[in-house]
Amino acid sequence: MGEMLIRFWGVRGSVASPGLATARYGGNTACIEVRCGDRLIILDAGSGLRPLGLALLQETVDADLFLTHCHLDHIWGLPFFKPCYAPQTKLRIWAGHLPPGVHIRDMVKRLMDEPLFPGGLDLFKAQIEFRDFRCGETLQPQPGITLKTALLNHPNRATGYRIEHSGRAIAYVTDTEHVPGTLDENVLGLARDADLMIYDSTYSEEEYPAHAGRGHSTWQQGLRLADAAGAKRLVLFHHHPARDDAALDAIAREAQMLRPGTLVAAEGLTLKFPAP
Repeated sequence: MGEMLIRFWGVRGSVASPGLATARYGGNTACIEVRCGDRLIILDAGSGLRPLGLALLQETVDADLFLTHCHLDHIWGLPFFKPCYAPQTKLRIWAGHLPPGVHIRDMVKRLMDEPLFPGGLDLFKAQIEFRDFRCGETLQPQPGITLKTALLNHPNRATGYRIEHSGRAIAYVTDTEHVPGTLDENVLGLARDADLMIYDSTYSEEEYPAHAGRGHSTWQQGLRLADAAGAKRLVLFHHHPARDDAALDAIAREAQMLRPGTLVAAEGLTLKFPAP
């Protein structure tokens, strides 16, 4: 039992975008640390997984890593996650978006196979388990922690998550495309009355028509979904790689006016939710 802590290590989508223009919000791709009491959950394995791994070197890692999907920007941090090379590490890697007969171990092995990465999956010395599930299942990775899952609208499929612990709920909904004029029932189910909703805000409403079909949403749709679901707080996430700090500042100001308390995700942003 205990509080939930959420820390953002990677907040970009599609491709990492380091540089002076993105220094304040960060250029790493999707990775979020979630602490449920003394248990560690990691959401996605983008390039933000590398700095998280470096921060974890002072502890013995026993964690559950939940992937939304296997597009490169969400998994390419795995070969550079230092705890994977430590024999004492225990890591369970979960995925629920893959078609029948395809397993998450196969996807990670493909990422690590030569010539893409020298040495292959055998380089990992950690105690790693690969766990497949089907979108829509409810999971209990550890006592007192429940994850509800739902299918998201994204090319090659993706999974949305709702983490429940000690009376708190966090919804993680990224890499999903909305249908204009409608509210996705799967997203609403994950975010219903959540303490925090993290949402794919790759585009603005003005930009979206030129990118329809690519599997991403808008920050304005995030506001509508959070309102309809009764989510207490919204964090805009998965920023377009070309969105510089000044542009994100402008979105933050407008979003705050429309829905006070809304945040724009930045690397290092840490939120705590004590048990009620």
